[in-house]
This record gives sequence, C-alpha cells and structure tokens, in this order.
Amino acid sequence: MKMSKRYAESAKLVDSNKEYEIKEALEIIEKMPKTKFDQTVELHVKLGVDSKHADQQVRGTVVLPNGTGKTQRVLVFAKGPKAEEAEKAGADFVGAEELIPKIQNDNWFDYDVVVATPDMMGVVGRLGKVLGPKGLMPNPKSGTVTMDVTKAIKEIKSGKVEYRLDKTNIIHLGFGKVSFGAEKLAENYDAIMGAIIKAKPAAAKGQYIRSVSVSTTMGPGLYINQK
Repeated sequence: MKMSKRYAESAKLVDSNKEYEIKEALEIIEKMPKTKFDQTVELHVKLGVDSKHADQQVRGTVVLPNGTGKTQRVLVFAKGPKAEEAEKAGADFVGAEELIPKIQNDNWFDYDVVVATPDMMGVVGRLGKVLGPKGLMPNPKSGTVTMDVTKAIKEIKSGKVEYRLDKTNIIHLGFGKVSFGAEKLAENYDAIMGAIIKAKPAAAKGQYIRSVSVSTTMGPGLYINQK
C-alpha cells in the first residue's frame, strides 16, 4: 500500500524504537502535517489479561476533564415522567416501543449512545442483535441502564467515554482532538489511564499494562513509556 505524503512526513517525526513520555508524544502529534478535518487522537492499550475469562474483563467509563471534542447524540428509552425528564436533560431522541421498527427496519442510527431506564430493558433487549454489534446496547456497568437519566445524559454530553477490551486484549479509545493541544490531551490521557489501572482485575497475573501507544486517526503510532 502506497504511503500518503502526509503520513510519510508525519512518520519522519517519530522514532519507532523509542518510548515517549506522553507530553512529548502529544507535542510531536501537534507538529504533524494537518489534515482538512480535526483528527481524533486515539489511545491503544494492550493489557496482560485474557478477555475470554469473565473474571479478567476490563470495562468501565470515565468522564474526560476536557471532553472528547465530539458532540454525542443520546437516544433514551423511557416512558412517562422519565421520558419528560430525559427531554428536559437534553436527550436528542426519546421514545419507547414505537422506535423498535424504526431501528430494526429503517436502519436508524442517528445517535452515538443509548440510555434506557431498567423497566425498558425488555423492549431494548429485542434490539440486541442490532445494537450489540455496534456497541450501542445499554449496560448497567457503563451507567447507561439507570433511573437517573439526567445524570447519565449530562455525563455523556460532558465527555464520558466507555473503555472495554477487544478480543485481542487491547483497549482502543479516542480521547480528544488534535486541536486540544498537548496539555489538555495529556489531562484526558491521565484520566483514562488512571481508570484502566484502577480497573485491574484481581485475577490478572504478571505485567498488567503491556504496551501503550497514541496516534491520530490517519497518522503513525507513538509508543508511550507508561510507568
């Protein structure tokens, strides 16, 4: 595959044999040639756990101090007073059973996060095959199955992100935009890494954090020296 000129220019700034301090890595990312859009800065953390075992799952949420730079559209499944509360709290879409055919038949996915009150999970469960593969299924662990819809919506809108292991025991996560600058991105990075370290399963043996790297959406990765 031919490397783009921009990627090649960016790669020249990176020493692939070096582990950078996070601040230095983010300053290098700032110096990389700009794209037409504000790229997301991504974090990739390889953990010394086995995601096949239930007691070695690593999953949780963290509110980023500087947000994600992305406006999150929230769909809430709720009825009656809770539906009204969700609307007042700033949910982009609120509904109940009537949304099922729209999602199932019309491929409607104009939202980034789905929140549901516990009494609506019987309804939402019918969408498991559609929402599950897209990572949109509400879950009590991520705070998206809750009676406190106001809190859930406010946290999501202010920069709450979910982290979880994939099948290769790596967590992939966007944690801001290049335009944030190294300082704000480093604060977001520290918040996420703090949460991941805290979430270490008791069953995890040996070295927990195997490797950490950061990159832009379309740029080369930089390995991080994570103590």
